[in-house]
Amino acid sequence: MKNLNSIGLDTAKSKELADLLNDLLADYSIFYQNARGYHWNIQGDKFFELHLKFEELYNDLFVKIDEIAERILTLGQSPRHKFSDYFKQTVITESDEVTNGSKAIEEILSAFQALLTKQRHILDLSAEINDEGTNAQMSDYIREQEKLVWMYSAYLSK
Repeated sequence: MKNLNSIGLDTAKSKELADLLNDLLADYSIFYQNARGYHWNIQGDKFFELHLKFEELYNDLFVKIDEIAERILTLGQSPRHKFSDYFKQTVITESDEVTNGSKAIEEILSAFQALLTKQRHILDLSAEINDEGTNAQMSDYIREQEKLVWMYSAYLSK
């Protein structure tokens, strides 16, 4: 029993999982800020359409950032909160191109690909240690984001 955390999961494996979730938190935080930049700075004939879509995106990312941080706490660890740490961990780069809608969507698709890859890895580990809470969270995120990848990809199709 002393190798289990407060929710009955192996302490060492929970720490490993929380570390992966902290990496994911960094990715989401940078992606969130990029989405804010797209929303604020988008220009061109698709302004009204994309301005709203980018707002939907950053609102969703904001919720997920909080959920990931709370899951890390639930696993008995501390969520990282400094951007200086995020920049060391993230695989998502800061966007410099925030006015061009097509470029922004390409960056969004790239970010989703990175998130989906990492979330599938987390899903595998959470299944291995019988962490249904993290497993369900990642499964929900993956399902939602796969649909968004399809939609954003369809938008770019000509």
